[in-house]
Amino acid sequence: MSALSVSAVFGTPVSGASWTVLAQGSVPAPEVDYGAIGAMLVVFAGACLGVLVEAFFPRHVRWSSQVALTLLTLGAAGVTFGWYVGRSAAPVTTLSGTLAIDRPTLFLWGTLIALALGAVLLIADRSVEPGGSFVAQAAIRPGTVQDRAQAATSGMQTEIFPLTLFALGGMMVFCAANDLLTMFVALEVLSLPLYLMCGLARRRRLLSQEAAVKYFLLGAFASAFFLYGLALLYGYAGSVKLSAIAEATAGNDRSDSLLYVGLGLLVVGLLFKGSVGPFHTWTPDVYQGAPTPVTAFMAACTKVAAFGGIVRVLNVAFKASSWEWRGVLWAVAIASMVIGAVLGLTQTDIKRMIAYSSVAHAGFLLVGSIALTEQGRSGTLFYLLAYGFTTLAAFGIVSLVRDGNGEATHLSQWAGLAKRSPLTAAVFTFLLLALAGIPLTSGFVGKFVVFTAAVDDGMAPLVVVAVVASAIAAFFYLRVVVLMYFSEPATDGPTVTVPGVFTTVAITLGVLVTLLLGVYPAVALDWAGPGLAFAP
Repeated sequence: MSALSVSAVFGTPVSGASWTVLAQGSVPAPEVDYGAIGAMLVVFAGACLGVLVEAFFPRHVRWSSQVALTLLTLGAAGVTFGWYVGRSAAPVTTLSGTLAIDRPTLFLWGTLIALALGAVLLIADRSVEPGGSFVAQAAIRPGTVQDRAQAATSGMQTEIFPLTLFALGGMMVFCAANDLLTMFVALEVLSLPLYLMCGLARRRRLLSQEAAVKYFLLGAFASAFFLYGLALLYGYAGSVKLSAIAEATAGNDRSDSLLYVGLGLLVVGLLFKGSVGPFHTWTPDVYQGAPTPVTAFMAACTKVAAFGGIVRVLNVAFKASSWEWRGVLWAVAIASMVIGAVLGLTQTDIKRMIAYSSVAHAGFLLVGSIALTEQGRSGTLFYLLAYGFTTLAAFGIVSLVRDGNGEATHLSQWAGLAKRSPLTAAVFTFLLLALAGIPLTSGFVGKFVVFTAAVDDGMAPLVVVAVVASAIAAFFYLRVVVLMYFSEPATDGPTVTVPGVFTTVAITLGVLVTLLLGVYPAVALDWAGPGLAFAP
């Protein structure tokens, strides 16, 4: 390896003295700002401790130990995060420039930690589904005598807790990644646990395992696209750092073929993870088949991480070439909004309906992401915060409506729900109105700030399409409301389970944040507002 190649990999010049050190087999240790990445380190440390708990603790104490450890980890991460935010506001890069800790990163980290807390509470609950939503032994074949016996036990696959923390840690790295190679590693770290978590449902196990396989296979293809795009962009810019790619796109004498093809492949991988149509094909099946707490975790946290990465890549690495790719992403955003709104009308399963809703919302988020202004960035981050808590609470409500076979997700089973449980119907109505973007909810404010940023950036035609798609999508939200309030319940219809403490806290948290951000959005917009710049 030559000094030139080493310089290309690290993105910085290698002097003669430094090359002598490298040639002798000794690599200088990177500078690490432990305070800046403290919250991320706490999450990974908690995940590793969770693995040790699984290895050495007796089975009968694992659930309580894992729940306590996971909640303690999230609490410690939140405290560490708050301490750093209060101590320093200056953006920094650390670990040889691979991680950028700036205001967008901090906003996304705070959002992820808060959403993960709600998701872990849903995952830990064992009162809604006796024994929990997760299978006790994943190796037992579905449909066998052992599987039927297992469904009646109170055991639970407690590996779900360290897997959740590993996925959360990968999401935090993904949001902060300052080069494409680190982003790819983070993508795998957050994805692999999710593939496993999707296949651990206690009920409808064949559907759950099918969802896991689909997610894994399509995710592997998306990762391959991302990695191939990374390689082509390295060939174009001579570095995987976002800043180096930005310098190369600003002007050089190389052919732009590698840039266009590499960017296209890279964006496919990112859009897949964000459930953006037409790269959404995994979303309805996985949302429906995965255990509902895992679906809530994916719908909220994965969306935040994916669009955090998209915003950083587009704003830092490819802003100078925006005139070349913006038209393509216009088409993708329109396709996502139309697919989500139109196909959502045809769904008869509540989880699949929310899945297509997420595809439409991904289109709205992409509108804000391609508005390469400070207002566009802040609007997108606020939208992620608002959408995450609303979706988390919505899936918490879905887990409460049950029949003899588990969750009652067919729309016909929700008929007359308001007569069976007025409080559950009222809360779900409020959350659906928030997803539709009705005023006095966080959904309205989120769409308003994103659409305003797009109009100010010259994308008024795209906003018109988004408004029409929002109106279409509002129909299938209101259809559920009408079904709950103006239809007679079936005599043998499902019941509404009284939620336990964990699920109650998670739903209450989501509802309160949805209401707060709708009535007083400045509490989040001020943080995501002026001066929201990326680290150099």
